[in-house]
Amino acid sequence: MPQWLCNQLTRAFRKKDRRQIKLLNDCWFFYRNSAGEVSDHS
Repeated sequence: MPQWLCNQLTRAFRKKDRRQIKLLNDCWFFYRNSAGEVSDHS
């Protein structure tokens, strides 16, 4: 996961911003699928 995405997710969880968490989650799944990454490196 890119560092910028980790930072934004952390900030969203701290603020309990559900809209931002959902948006970033969608971005991450889109990024993973478009990058062709199959395994989870979290």
